[in-house]
Amino acid sequence: MTDNIDVRTPRIALSTSSVYPETTSSAFELAGRLGYDGIELMVGIDPVSTDIDAVEKLRDYHELPVVSVHAPCLLISQRTWGTDNWAKLERSAAAAKQLDADVVVVHPPFRWQRDYARDFVPKLRDLTDRTGVRFCLENMYPWRMRGTELKAYLPEWDPTQLAYDDLTLDFSHASTAGQQSLELAKSWGDRLGHVHLTDGTGSMKDEHLVPGRGDQHADRTLQYLAGTGYSGHVVLEVNSRRSATRAQREIDLAESLAFARLHLEAGTARTSYQVDSTGVASHT
Repeated sequence: MTDNIDVRTPRIALSTSSVYPETTSSAFELAGRLGYDGIELMVGIDPVSTDIDAVEKLRDYHELPVVSVHAPCLLISQRTWGTDNWAKLERSAAAAKQLDADVVVVHPPFRWQRDYARDFVPKLRDLTDRTGVRFCLENMYPWRMRGTELKAYLPEWDPTQLAYDDLTLDFSHASTAGQQSLELAKSWGDRLGHVHLTDGTGSMKDEHLVPGRGDQHADRTLQYLAGTGYSGHVVLEVNSRRSATRAQREIDLAESLAFARLHLEAGTARTSYQVDSTGVASHT
């Protein structure tokens, strides 16, 4: 059975982390020149990312909206904006409001952050309700060492069976966890509020490859999302540190944008495409 579905193509944004070791300023410049629809601000990658007034000026100068803010919850940003994790989330919500972004991306607490993890799910829901900013919890993955799986996150690295209202789907994290992004998207349904578009090969390392270069069937997943009316943002979050030159980084970012547009548009085109029961678009 197929259905014609009338939906708009989601906006495709560039995470500022995708240009590292270049800066937040470089991310705005590249995103604007390559034709991205917006920016996700990764707080903590460089000093400018923590200065929201400066980011606001970059947004206005490049005329490129900030669609989401990634809270400073990585290992490398544990001390960014202080060490009180709930205060950091409050500050992330304030940054999102100042920048007119509607999503804050957050990771689950690390296992050693037991006070922060206590009642984390209902507290995160309350924060969303109170601030009006959608906090989308990101799927993570188990840490493996010498054949042993370590419990790195509380209450769990996989949010599927937990009572989060809003989730971020990261394709690379799904790959590292031995999961499939398409199956997660189907399982989460309306709870899926945000996407980190990338890829992986199932390595224990979180690879963040250019989409289409891994095992996550990123093309089919994007078609499924667009064809079923996904209304959140699609944010490219790749590791471009392997790029030997800036020119190669630009090629990879341009390829990723073209890939995302191709498959999102295939999923949303209502006249020349139909969507089957699995969400995959086919030409009619």
